[in-house]
Amino acid sequence: MSGDTARVSVRILEKEYQFACATDEQNDLLRSAEYLNARMKQIRDAGSVVGTDRIAVMAALNLANDLLKGRNRDQSHETRVGVRLKTLRERVEAALEDGKQLEL
Repeated sequence: MSGDTARVSVRILEKEYQFACATDEQNDLLRSAEYLNARMKQIRDAGSVVGTDRIAVMAALNLANDLLKGRNRDQSHETRVGVRLKTLRERVEAALEDGKQLEL
């Protein structure tokens, strides 16, 4: 992380917010704000939730749910890869052991 700090202005649901962040994280902040704004507009435009605070909480819950689902998928994938690697290692070890027995 860089020691330089930038002031960043973002607009979410027609309201301006000012943030300070590391210069090298400025683009990430802007992209995150754009994504959040789009998600909040979807919720607002659906008309099922009224009020900026409620819209923000609903968006946060949706994003948290997406994050947790992604983590679960990653963990499941890591587990499958781990099992596959263990199987391959055991096969290689068995093949090497068979090779040693042949040399004797």
